[in-house]
Amino acid sequence: MGNKPLLNINIPLKLFKRGKVRDIFLINDDMLLLVATDRISAFDVVMTTGIPKKGEILTQISQFWFDFMKKQIGNHIITTDVNLFPQELWKSRDILDKRSMLVKKVRPIPVECVVRGYLAGSAWKEYQENGTVSGIKLPEGLVSASKLPQPVFTPTTKEDTGHDMAITFEELSRIRGRKEAKFLRDKSIKIYELANSYAEKQGLIIADTKFEFGYLGEDIILIDELLTPDSSRFWLKDEYKEGSLKLGLDKQYLRDYLETLDWDKTPPAPPLPDKIVNNIQGRYLEAYKKITGKNEI
Repeated sequence: MGNKPLLNINIPLKLFKRGKVRDIFLINDDMLLLVATDRISAFDVVMTTGIPKKGEILTQISQFWFDFMKKQIGNHIITTDVNLFPQELWKSRDILDKRSMLVKKVRPIPVECVVRGYLAGSAWKEYQENGTVSGIKLPEGLVSASKLPQPVFTPTTKEDTGHDMAITFEELSRIRGRKEAKFLRDKSIKIYELANSYAEKQGLIIADTKFEFGYLGEDIILIDELLTPDSSRFWLKDEYKEGSLKLGLDKQYLRDYLETLDWDKTPPAPPLPDKIVNNIQGRYLEAYKKITGKNEI
């Protein structure tokens, strides 16, 4: 894989929005171009160092899952084939190939739909303090990495700046309406269960993940990315042991490294050593291989 990360996208289109990882360009009133850079973030801060080919890995994993879930719910993808993009983008093929999606322009729902099947991260911290996760009472005696009796829906607000805020299902219902909240909860849990069932056959456990949805007309569809190492916690099934939280094929390795530094988690982020970059890249690539069954991007 290449050694030079692509951090900024320069193509002949108007920039619509720049996210932590994706640059979004305006095609017309109905279409956008999503381009996944090689940027990586942690603690809501974008690192100054990129991860080579990360954008390609994320896009290819997302494409796999969007296709996998298409019988369950529609998604925003029109095509990922650069040859089918508007002609003015063909000269940017080397930049866009494998890391971009031509998508339908939708009305995003400003909610991160988090589903947890195992006790880790902020959920484990809340459980230790209150015996709950997102206000949901859990059985006593669970330990770190415990499998939950059933997956739980733990939504958060989606903020353009700063930290997303955890909310309960009842709070979501008040904000977005009961019908929409129930759809988001039920569909998110169903997608998680299907994905985790497949992943376990591939040697992975999806401990938790987050989904984003939007309105296309009156229909709610999946948008953004889907079940990637950026948005999910992937554990190797043969290493899983309740009470023993091992590093998986996701961004936790980066978070754990940053916790060892004297850094206050505000910009600018410290540069990442080559060893850390290579390790992250290797973990993301291994997730790609296990999920898609392919050896190369």
